[in-house]
Amino acid sequence: MEEFLFSNGYQLGKTIGEGTYSKVKEAFSKKHQQKVAVKIIDKMGGPEEFIQRFLPRELQIVRRLDHKNIIRVYEMLESADGKIYLVMELAEDGDVFDCVLHGGPLPESRAKVLFRQLVDAIRYCHSCGVAHRDLKCENALLQGFNLKLTDFGFAKLLPKNRKELSQTFCGSTAYAAPEVLQGVPHDSRKGDIWSMGVILYVMLCASLPFDDTNIPKMLCHQQKGVSIPGHLEISDECQDLLKSLLEPDMILRPSIEEVGWHPWLANS
Repeated sequence: MEEFLFSNGYQLGKTIGEGTYSKVKEAFSKKHQQKVAVKIIDKMGGPEEFIQRFLPRELQIVRRLDHKNIIRVYEMLESADGKIYLVMELAEDGDVFDCVLHGGPLPESRAKVLFRQLVDAIRYCHSCGVAHRDLKCENALLQGFNLKLTDFGFAKLLPKNRKELSQTFCGSTAYAAPEVLQGVPHDSRKGDIWSMGVILYVMLCASLPFDDTNIPKMLCHQQKGVSIPGHLEISDECQDLLKSLLEPDMILRPSIEEVGWHPWLANS
């Protein structure tokens, strides 16, 4: 692995992330004269559904996306032993999860700046016909004051002319919308909106809005709606946006365009 990457101009460094069938390592790129992230996917180690269905989809999607708030993929390499290497932009400041874990809740003004960038990234994805389907704080990376969305491993291309209804469960339970957990046919874009609500809640409260250790109980709590801890001072406009993102009825949940028009994001 190291030899293969070295022969392609990359000097491998430490592991910075680990997924189910992949790991992400830091590397130095001689060509770009800078540090990069290399996602190493082992085709031999993954189950058939991942290899046949999710992986080709991810590779197809990351090649077509180009947005300042989405991690750029510079190059894709494949070695003879069945490993795929995605060479990507490196976000050196960790992710939103680590940020709140170590620093506590973000001030509302900082959360707004980052969340607006997430809205821009998802608006771009949805306009390109891509649903992310695994939005969570660990996939929202930080580069200084910039948020960069990553990990399109569960992403899906949406059909152009007809409504997309999915029944696949993807992503993390704590960030999953009620309709996704219940396995009813749903619009994956509306699932992304719900997950964005969970991310915003975590930014502001440094905790998850719903406990995912007991799914039936969690579904009950999701129906009741979200409550902000009393000791946190969060504006009414922001709470209003949170409630609309975490709307249990997917028909009433806003589209990404409507999210962008919300007064909390628009008025500043």
